[in-house]
Amino acid sequence: MNRVCSIFSQLLQLFPRLEFAAAVQKHKAERHARGFDCWTQFIAMLFCQLGRAQSLREICGGLSATVGKLKHLGVERPPCKSTLAYANQHRPWELFRSVFLDLLKRCEQVARAEKKHFRFKNPLVIIDSTVIQLALSMFDWALYQREKGAAKLHLVLEHHGLLPQFAVITAGKGSDLAVARRLQFAAGTILVFDRGYQDYRWFARLTQEKVFFVTRLRCHAHIEVLRDRPVVPHSPILRDQDVCIGSQRFRMRQTLRLLESLDPATGESIILITNHWKLAATTLARVYQQRWQIEVFFCALKQNLRVKTFVGTSANAVHIQIWTALIAVLLLKYLHMRSTFAWSFSNLVALLRQQLFVYRDLWAWIDSPYQPPPEMQPASPTQLSLGFA
Repeated sequence: MNRVCSIFSQLLQLFPRLEFAAAVQKHKAERHARGFDCWTQFIAMLFCQLGRAQSLREICGGLSATVGKLKHLGVERPPCKSTLAYANQHRPWELFRSVFLDLLKRCEQVARAEKKHFRFKNPLVIIDSTVIQLALSMFDWALYQREKGAAKLHLVLEHHGLLPQFAVITAGKGSDLAVARRLQFAAGTILVFDRGYQDYRWFARLTQEKVFFVTRLRCHAHIEVLRDRPVVPHSPILRDQDVCIGSQRFRMRQTLRLLESLDPATGESIILITNHWKLAATTLARVYQQRWQIEVFFCALKQNLRVKTFVGTSANAVHIQIWTALIAVLLLKYLHMRSTFAWSFSNLVALLRQQLFVYRDLWAWIDSPYQPPPEMQPASPTQLSLGFA
């Protein structure tokens, strides 16, 4: 006899109902609610991500088809399309951000046991943004260009475990620098970002707050070389210098470190600027190479989850769907870290979608996905030969 509930129900056990209820009360998300609670809305939107539902009709129809299994999820009856659409348009998306942050704490506890890529103890954080194309005729709030609409996802990615730490969602015209200036980082954190974030005033503020950064230098920067540091012969580091940088409008008072590194893949030289003095030049060059991890993250997010087409057109509905996608990413990262099987991200998403409402032990399945459960073991030859003697 099977003594476990569905895999989807076991996934939802990672979201304690008391914590969820506290978040609902904090954001007053169920104000004037009539029979359709936020937990049902959350399950429906999470099913949209994990089940790859393409529309409100598929979300509600998919849950209605499994109505006998919904009680294990804490849902009395499946939602209607109009009810779910109204909730996505009017209930605060900040509730889903709170759920994301609560789940992130559990993922960080598991990630501490993972082996680090670098030996230094400083937190390594990658910052970047990605544009999500939208139809301007339907998403009139998301003006990007003259005849195009878009939303922009600004992401802070922790390198250890590749966990998204925080996100900001803006219209397509949202400035990367404007978002980055509002972010606060603990002293000792190493930030990695591309040339789109170059701002000398922000660099000066980060240096005063004892936050390190590694980024590429733009070609029009004004550079004054103060001192040449020794470079190991035949190493990928071509030069290591103490410099002062600035522009016609602002010149930094703090001294920075300029590195010219040879990219082993392309053979091109890359000029980096940093305010970190203790790490070796080769280590700093390897640190900047990790910036590509956030591009891989964006590709995996867009290819495997529902962030390219949306089930609602309002800004609030888009925020809810993107935050639910980030929650789904954390769920998948958590399963990947807990598993002993060599999963790829896309394979885990695909097989989990097929097994959502299957009744078997989740933690045994992620370790041995291709083994049948104990009650499904093949029958013995004696049983197979009955009636054929």
